Amino acid sequence: MRGRTISIYIPDANPRSIKVCDTKDGVVKALFIPRNKIIDAIKRKELQDPGIYFLIGENNEVGKPRVYIGEAEVLLTRIKQHNSSKDFWNSVICFVSEKKNINKAHIKYLENYACNQAKKINKCELENNINPTQSSLTEQDEDFVLSFFEDIKLLIATLGYPIFEETKKDQSKILICKGKEAYATGEYSEDGFVVFKGSKSNLEESKGIGSWVSNIRKNLIEKKILKQEGNVFVFTEDYTFSSPSASAAVVLARSANGWTEWKDKKGKSIDETIRKNKN
Repeated sequence: MRGRTISIYIPDANPRSIKVCDTKDGVVKALFIPRNKIIDAIKRKELQDPGIYFLIGENNEVGKPRVYIGEAEVLLTRIKQHNSSKDFWNSVICFVSEKKNINKAHIKYLENYACNQAKKINKCELENNINPTQSSLTEQDEDFVLSFFEDIKLLIATLGYPIFEETKKDQSKILICKGKEAYATGEYSEDGFVVFKGSKSNLEESKGIGSWVSNIRKNLIEKKILKQEGNVFVFTEDYTFSSPSASAAVVLARSANGWTEWKDKKGKSIDETIRKNKN
């Protein structure tokens, strides 16, 4: 995989404020705007362009950001409307073309494609009630739009929201956590610890499980990410936890040190292979 050079410009020198992000070799520009900086962003020329945007809110009960995906021929007009009508979001990321070579058909296609990808990858809670209509494009334009989306995928992850990053199951890195009826597989990733779909978690919680672990399990059950099948709970989708210990505790239904509970196929814990590896 080839490397990419990404630049992030901070107009007011405040790293928590407006950011302008682009790639050295691409045409896509991202504009990150905290909601409390909308007035400051009005003067930005990029917001007069057509583009696709992502309204982003706080994480839900199971740690997924709430996201609304839309398109507009004049981004500023639509963002002002959402600022008055939608409550859930606290920042917006807009994507435009630096060459000004995208049109209404392009952005409608992008909106539909982005929504479908977000549903497929399932790393956010999509706030769109209706799936956007896909515009009809020529083969050449479709290739252009999909290339545009690849840069959107890269830039939105760079800005802290990897909602289009698929979990790649590297067989050489798969880890196992087991105990009683539990048997789970997963991988330690950049985003946390991913427990794979089909993993089994103990049904009964130990007396000393701790309220925080019990609450995580309750949320996962309510969201149907954990579903009872016989005498175990089964993960119905890949799920990313904040740490190895959080994931191990949920799988084992007790307090657990994930650094020693998760082991590779040779029986070595991630404490041995990662934290104590001196190579």
